[in-house]
Amino acid sequence: MRASCILADALLPDGRRVDVTVVDGVVAVVEDARPRDEVAAGGGTATGTATAETLERHDLGGMLLLGGLAEPHAHLDKALSADVVVNATGDLIGAIEAWHSHRGGISSENTLARALRAAEIAAEHGVTAIRSHVDVGADIGARGVEALVETRRLCRRLVDLQLVALVGVPLTGPEGAGNRRALAAALAAGADLVGGAPALDPRPAECVAVCLDAAAEAGLAVDLHVDETLDPDVRSLAELARGVLDRGFPHPVTASHCVSLGMMPEADQREIATLVAEAGVGVVTLPQTNLFLQGRGRRTAPPRGLTALAALAEAGVRVAGGGDNLQDPFNLMGRGDPFETASLLVTAGHVPPDAALAHVSEQARDVMGLPAAGARPGAVADFVAVAAGSARQAIAAAPGTRLTFKAGRLVARVRRTSAVVSGTAPLPPERD
Repeated sequence: MRASCILADALLPDGRRVDVTVVDGVVAVVEDARPRDEVAAGGGTATGTATAETLERHDLGGMLLLGGLAEPHAHLDKALSADVVVNATGDLIGAIEAWHSHRGGISSENTLARALRAAEIAAEHGVTAIRSHVDVGADIGARGVEALVETRRLCRRLVDLQLVALVGVPLTGPEGAGNRRALAAALAAGADLVGGAPALDPRPAECVAVCLDAAAEAGLAVDLHVDETLDPDVRSLAELARGVLDRGFPHPVTASHCVSLGMMPEADQREIATLVAEAGVGVVTLPQTNLFLQGRGRRTAPPRGLTALAALAEAGVRVAGGGDNLQDPFNLMGRGDPFETASLLVTAGHVPPDAALAHVSEQARDVMGLPAAGARPGAVADFVAVAAGSARQAIAAAPGTRLTFKAGRLVARVRRTSAVVSGTAPLPPERD
């Protein structure tokens, strides 16, 4: 059920103070904020089947109102496991080995509990849509997807949750038969997208083909872990783009990570970015986890491990920013807050604040195939209201006071209070 309400006296990023009227979960009217005394006196604006007087009212008092934040790349099945699953080496291979040595013994109940808490953490930070990759393999079958399908059911009023069947390697050849069967079982269990990691497969190009073919047969989109390495010779991203073009693949395709692209010469970056744009492939950059995993052991000028953001932007590729792992062996840190991702895009990726915010909101929703959300008529009424005066302030301060609205319904409220209790000492007099 979708809600109807008025979000009163909201500050928009362009500086306007407005009242936003929501009817049946969709923005109906955005108008200049009315003074409180005028509201008390009556005289509401007609909004189709409802009037301002009949709608639930949320007085924001000048809080900054942003379209709902989105997490385009999570791993809810792994979330909050860092204290139990220890990455001995700190790098990607160490994380993979640690997780694979434990995942067979993790119960579905434990996975469900951690995934639910991670979804709640995200909602508290203003996230209204999550795409989560979920491990699938010959050893564990589709039980992770089954647990996340239940998570999706329980969270349906909190967030839109998309599930990617992240099938293990090898996926190709006779030795990959068990993983291919597990992928089929995961799709039958309710996964929304086909996933995989071609660069880790012994036959990367063939792995891309298997994933695209499985998705085409099932009528589903694709989101692959692509080139999560600093080796500039690893180019599964180009294989993916060519595979999409050669097949005329009709469903959305996303490439996550794309780290090696950032290590290539500029001419190669531009060539591959142009190919990716032509294929319509969206890219998700994941600064937190890639800063954590990549470049270990390089004591001189360690690379940041990010994709080629400038080349992708210049080519017109749709780029989203994600948090990836939340306190697990792939990233011991993380708060489940897209403002943290946006901040890293500003500081490590040199992306302007407004663009960084777009990467974790409207562009993330676009890459996820979701309709636009925000304060404009006809948009989905997914919002986060924060105690900030601008997008830059929101990213920099990550305000602790937030209200999250999903389809016009208040679903999370976090309030932060603080006080300096000891006072401040006077400055000493200046001396010559």
